[in-house]
Amino acid sequence: MKLTRKQFLQISGLTLIAAAAKKVVRGVVISPASTKTKPARWGMAIDMGKCRHREGCNGCIKACHSAHNVPQFADPAHEVKWIWKQPFEQVFPFAQTEYTRELNTGHPVLLMCNHCDDPPCVDVCPVEATWRTDDGIVTIDFHRCIGCRYCMAACPYGSRSFNWQDPRPAIANLNPDFPTRTKGVVEKCNFCEERLAKNLAPLCVEACEEHALAFGDLEEPDSEIRKLLRSRFAVQRRPELGTGPSVYYLI
Repeated sequence: MKLTRKQFLQISGLTLIAAAAKKVVRGVVISPASTKTKPARWGMAIDMGKCRHREGCNGCIKACHSAHNVPQFADPAHEVKWIWKQPFEQVFPFAQTEYTRELNTGHPVLLMCNHCDDPPCVDVCPVEATWRTDDGIVTIDFHRCIGCRYCMAACPYGSRSFNWQDPRPAIANLNPDFPTRTKGVVEKCNFCEERLAKNLAPLCVEACEEHALAFGDLEEPDSEIRKLLRSRFAVQRRPELGTGPSVYYLI
């Protein structure tokens, strides 16, 4: 049968529409179901009893500061710290009775960035040099930081330090595997995210001879940290602020 040009174009058009429809339907049918799993939410649990078992022990601090090229300035006003200790009564001033004061006064408490669920430091950064990653780590882009220190003012835990001078001359043993910072840049604990990428625990956890630190996924019910938090009473620093700290202290 001889087709006119009009009939040929009509049949061709219908064929193209049918093919397109078939392709769409096939795409819907064979599209695999989403396999995305919930990301980890890293957290730390610190056993305060174990932590103060050895008086004067600073192994975790030395390991952290050495690996991350934290400068050691002679002037205390210029101190840069990623992990440090303060007396209990300064850390938990509103969580005391006369009996807890008797037990804890003068004893040091290990401190670091709390890697909050809702970090106020992130909200105030005008250049987005700091942010919270999908796995709960509050991180900093040292190259993007402009040194305005708004994040330091916003952090209620004093967890960030500012380089008032060039930190490089104040680094005793330079670790070439971790970037150094420059004058005018903020820095802090990063939960050893460079080690987490290699499935390694943070250095402070590894360096603690008393096994006072536990680290793991707060979203995983069977993780060591979740088991500890279920079995022990724990407190957070200033939870009433609503920041959602990811660092817990076991009583």
